[in-house]
Amino acid sequence: MLIQNAKILDMTGAAPYVGDILIRDGRIVQIGTSLQEMPEEETIDASGLWALPGFVDAHTHQGGFDMIDQNGMDLNEMTDPITPQVRAIDGCNPLDKNFQSVVSAGVTTLCVTPGSGNVICGQAFVTKSVGNDIHKMAIKNPCALKIALGMNPKGVYGGKGKAPMTRMGIAALLDETFAKAQSYRLEKEEAYKTGKKMPDYNEKYEAMIPALEGKIPLKIHCEQFDMMTAIEIAKKYHCHLTIEHAWSAKDFLNELKNSNADINYGPVGVPTGFGELTGADLLDAVLLDQKGVNVSLISDSPILSEDILLIQAGEVVRYGAAPERALRMITINPAKALGVDHRVGSLEIGKDGDIVLFDGMPAQDVAAKLQYTIIEGKIVYCAGKGAEIDERYNPSSVTY
Repeated sequence: MLIQNAKILDMTGAAPYVGDILIRDGRIVQIGTSLQEMPEEETIDASGLWALPGFVDAHTHQGGFDMIDQNGMDLNEMTDPITPQVRAIDGCNPLDKNFQSVVSAGVTTLCVTPGSGNVICGQAFVTKSVGNDIHKMAIKNPCALKIALGMNPKGVYGGKGKAPMTRMGIAALLDETFAKAQSYRLEKEEAYKTGKKMPDYNEKYEAMIPALEGKIPLKIHCEQFDMMTAIEIAKKYHCHLTIEHAWSAKDFLNELKNSNADINYGPVGVPTGFGELTGADLLDAVLLDQKGVNVSLISDSPILSEDILLIQAGEVVRYGAAPERALRMITINPAKALGVDHRVGSLEIGKDGDIVLFDGMPAQDVAAKLQYTIIEGKIVYCAGKGAEIDERYNPSSVTY
């Protein structure tokens, strides 16, 4: 595919420029001017259009949360507060109707995470947003170990009259489980070195080892003062931390910066008149960005539509951020937080050919409309035509 004459905002920090983008075998192979098309190469004349990297949503429950049919609620295993062994990829249906809204919102990469009903909820993964085989669509699995603090596990288990019913109970159970998993890991390492008997296999502790070894982060649902508990747990067990939602972050800016956590903020648009949601304010994202924190905007879809990503980016601009800073929060910043920035999040040679074309600058021009969504060099959405998912598109075509 060759995209010609686009106004390119590549999210590398460079100023926008007019140029062409050549994609072959799913990857960007050239960016420049007056690039020549090959015979039978699909070409888009993007004159007057803005080209950006496809949007990245760092927190969704796509394919596993049917908000109407409870038979489709497959990402919240609320039978045991500690379930690190369950995998979101096994509960994600890529043919779910909500995936249609993903590409029409310009989202080409998303993280699908277990729900927040348990204290340790399971394993999240990163996927492209089009295909019929989720295992081929996935580009990182697992990408994080999902944990939840605060009102969600309190509501699930308190409602059953079971522990943990309080924040102190949640924190104690989380600390106890991490301590046991750490001991299990160290016992295994000692057995490898000395030839001693291995500990009995424990699938829960096995699932926690990648986080304890720093291979994947803890992805902790929390807001308000629960963020301090998240920071302490991550620090105690030497884990990298991603804080999910982070409402009321403005009250903890220095602590969040010093924690080196990535912040996946939002969404703002859910009912805010009760409890922990009262602090939801996109000014938090602006202040975090000014502090040098890697902050991303999230949709929590299908709780809210994927369209909320760009709406929130526009609101961040209204709060005083430059449009480029706001757009980083839905492109390169979440790609970094998810550990997939070597593939997506910016327009650079060697990266996946995931591109969105708008008829104005998104986040700045409120009237800007998405014209094309392209994944790995294939058109998957075209304005006026809807999704175009056909046999040409194979998400496994790009190999790394």
